[in-house]
Amino acid sequence: MAEKQFFVTEEGLAALEKELDYLKTVRRREVADKIKVALSFGDLSENSEYDEAKNDQAMVEARIADVEVMLKSAVVIDESTLNNETVHIGSKVEVAIVSPTGKESERSFRIVGSNEADPRNGKISDESAVGQALIDCRVGQSVQVETPSGVSTYTVITISR
Repeated sequence: MAEKQFFVTEEGLAALEKELDYLKTVRRREVADKIKVALSFGDLSENSEYDEAKNDQAMVEARIADVEVMLKSAVVIDESTLNNETVHIGSKVEVAIVSPTGKESERSFRIVGSNEADPRNGKISDESAVGQALIDCRVGQSVQVETPSGVSTYTVITISR
């Protein structure tokens, strides 16, 4: 099976590299220290501190493995080569939204790879319903998107880098 490619911006790649460094240098040491302290309490069969520290260790190691896989299969989006004719990963897009109730609003999104998604900060995944619907759209084009509250209409107002 082919590995999944992870599309990232330069900023997203730097964030992943920083996270990996933090996990390997700081978090591993913190967890090792917790394990050492828990071991000093003696009997491991009823040592909740030890169990918790080992769980923390497993989570840190799993995240390290995940980040390493993402970095290995990362495809960096060269934003300088992108056009503003259509929406693609890396695009900043302003849209007019008409909700199922008829309420109108405007929002700005940046379309990013799934590992960079942060909807609260306006970064939506190319794999999300809205992201998928907007990919390849042009200014003025409208798309219907199934949302939890029903079908909303998104109309592209601007596309930029």
